[in-house]
Amino acid sequence: MKVQHSRLNMRTPGLGAICRDALRFKSGNRIAAVCLSAALVASSAVLTAPAFALDPASTEKETSAILSPMEALRSGARKYYSGDKEGALQSLQYAAENGQPMAAWKLGEMYAHGDGVAADDKKAFEYFTQIVREHGDDRPDAPDAPFVSSAFVALGSYYLTGIKGVVQKNPARARQIFTHAASYFGDADAQFQLGQMYQGSSERLAVRWYNLAAIKGHVGAQARLGETLFNLGQSEAKQARGLMWITVARDQVVDAEANWVLDLHERYFALASEPVRSLSRRMADTWIERNRPELMTAQTVAADQN
Repeated sequence: MKVQHSRLNMRTPGLGAICRDALRFKSGNRIAAVCLSAALVASSAVLTAPAFALDPASTEKETSAILSPMEALRSGARKYYSGDKEGALQSLQYAAENGQPMAAWKLGEMYAHGDGVAADDKKAFEYFTQIVREHGDDRPDAPDAPFVSSAFVALGSYYLTGIKGVVQKNPARARQIFTHAASYFGDADAQFQLGQMYQGSSERLAVRWYNLAAIKGHVGAQARLGETLFNLGQSEAKQARGLMWITVARDQVVDAEANWVLDLHERYFALASEPVRSLSRRMADTWIERNRPELMTAQTVAADQN
């Protein structure tokens, strides 16, 4: 998954390392979200602006005089992670209004998920649109590229489902946006979305996009890639390849929202012959050892304890 660092690392000691670690060891959806969270946590620790600078009593004039957009982003981070999400909102809004795409992205996520604010897809859509409008032409290796590509994916998702009274459902537009994020930015979430859109109509294209996301560590793409390959497989070797990817995905599941991956593995494990099961397990262990060695270590420790 495209390891890019926020420009915060130019000013915040250790932030680049935190972001790299997050991107290296976290997989699945929203990798940019992982990086952003790490960035905001780290930046909040070195906040140098006065704590009262963006209190509700502060005026807009005082805010602009005391804090730069970067300092406002850091202030918002400190408040957000200390539980003052209302205070964080004001700080992040100021940073977003003054050109900080990370702040706009965080606001979009907050409104999309009702995180500290009332859920409002219209406002979330507007913040993601702002990022794309202001930074959509940025280079894919630009410091803020992960957040820009994530904004593209969010917009694609809104066009895919629509927002009542705001955005008309438009799958063709969604596919266009996902394709841009998947091709230009190499975004794994966008590649996964494209795989889902093509599955059932063009298995070849579905496999192509799932595979690109799977090798980046996208758990959902790994599971769906395995399912598709297993169903297409006309030999035990090809079925084993499919079950291998489903097994790799299962071994990385970390939350209850991914129970569908566990169910998928159970279903296809039951369908597979014993030779397919054995070969897929060896292949999965090899992949895990090469790409997620910390998981192999944890599995070994657990086995020794049992």
